[in-house]
Amino acid sequence: MLRIVLAEDSVLLREGLVGLLERFGHQVVAATGTAEELTAAVAEHVPDIVVTDVRMPPGFSDEGLRAAVALREVRPRLPVLVLSQYVQRAYAEELLDSCDGTGVGYLLKERVGKVEEFVDALQRVAEGGTVVDPEVVRQLLRHRRDPLSRLTAREREVLALMAEGRSNASVAEALTVSEGTVSKHFGSILTKLDLSLTDATNRRVLAVLAYLRK
Repeated sequence: MLRIVLAEDSVLLREGLVGLLERFGHQVVAATGTAEELTAAVAEHVPDIVVTDVRMPPGFSDEGLRAAVALREVRPRLPVLVLSQYVQRAYAEELLDSCDGTGVGYLLKERVGKVEEFVDALQRVAEGGTVVDPEVVRQLLRHRRDPLSRLTAREREVLALMAEGRSNASVAEALTVSEGTVSKHFGSILTKLDLSLTDATNRRVLAVLAYLRK
């Protein structure tokens, strides 16, 4: 029997998971609806494993996943199984890298419908194993590929000239195009490199650094 702390903001899904887990002989010592409650419940009950959603109140972004990462920092050996409708890359990578990747899992919620697979994954994570949904693996690997491979030949030329310290006007002159065209290319470069900072200078520096690291 596993002692489980469950975090899921949807009441219906939370109660359904409680019933499912108890049907297989496990004990849900706390069923919470927020990341703050999850953290408090883990401190109070010291469970065998945490099962948590990614999106939770108040922001419904990645509160549950961030809480899981924080919990693993305090309790490196705490097994955590994350359930999500999507892949949150940044914190997912941090979670999967924690404690050498032992005792951690990341499944998409559609897997919960496959009861035996879900319960088996829960047991393996609790025993120190690593269980990652194939779709999560696919997205993480795609993200870790060379980001410059997504750039067109012209975009690489623009970025190479920027790496020389040239202004947009100088880049435009070198390529015999308008400054507006250079700006459009640079906007595309930022999107493909996942640089969404609002400060244009910082974005330019980060883009150049990405080029220089290739």
